[in-house]
Amino acid sequence: MKKKLFLLLALSLLLALTACSSKASYENIDNEAAKKLIEDNKVEVIDVRTLEEYAEGHIPESSLLPLQELETRISELNKEKSYLLVCRSGNRSGQAAQILIDNGFTNIYNLKTGMNEWPFDVVK
Repeated sequence: MKKKLFLLLALSLLLALTACSSKASYENIDNEAAKKLIEDNKVEVIDVRTLEEYAEGHIPESSLLPLQELETRISELNKEKSYLLVCRSGNRSGQAAQILIDNGFTNIYNLKTGMNEWPFDVVK
C-alpha cells in the first residue's frame, strides 16, 4: 500500500513539474519569415518604437504602439490574433513580446533584427 501511495505521489509531482516548465514563449524570426507572414495576412504588425522613429520609416500597414504604452493599452489587442512585433533592433520588440506572452497572448513573433536590417518597403 505504501509503495502504491509513493508511486502515485511521485507521478503527481512529475506531472506538476512538467506542466510548470512548459511556459509559453514568442518566436524570433528573420526578415524573410516576417515578410511571408505579412504577405499571407497571418499577422498584424505592431511597431513598438517611438512616434519619431516610426515617422522615419515603418512597415506598410503596421500600427504604432510604443513599448512605453504597451501595458496600459494592452486591452486594445486581441489575444486570439497573431502579432509581429517590430522595433529598431529587435530588443524592445522582444521585451514587448514577453509582456504579451506574460499576459496570455500565444501567437507572438519578434523581428529579431528590427528595422535596422529590414530590406523591404517602408512607409515614410
